[in-house]
Amino acid sequence: MPIKIIATNRKALRDYDILERFDAGIELKGTEVKSLRSRTCAIEESFARPAAGEVILYNMHIPEFEKSSYFRPDPRRERRLLLHKKEIDRLSALVAQKGLTIIPLKVYFSEQGLVKLEIAAARGRNLVDKRRAIKEKLAREEVKRQLARFRKRM
Repeated sequence: MPIKIIATNRKALRDYDILERFDAGIELKGTEVKSLRSRTCAIEESFARPAAGEVILYNMHIPEFEKSSYFRPDPRRERRLLLHKKEIDRLSALVAQKGLTIIPLKVYFSEQGLVKLEIAAARGRNLVDKRRAIKEKLAREEVKRQLARFRKRM
């Protein structure tokens, strides 16, 4: 079974400098997995924080499953991330540094059918850095276009 991407955080690569990436499981309740199978999930506004030996994810929106009967967990509830102790300690040390935060990059179903979250320790960019990143991206795209035209002529 191949990896199926549920949601990606496209703002993250523009607004943050990614320092380290981690894969984590998510503690889900009730019909949240069924909601995720319909690929409806929002992670743009979410973030994570280490607290008391675990990492908690805030503001991830998983909508209620329409066909569920009575058990409907809150769509924006706090969710515990499932990480190894060494990874939790590493994330805690990174967040203790000034200006670092933990942001989700994508939510996906792994090859085994488990819901996974790719998180990253990141440093926020200021406006000048964002503009520079956009200029560099446009320059790379222009070089690719020129190379494609050159190869087409040959």
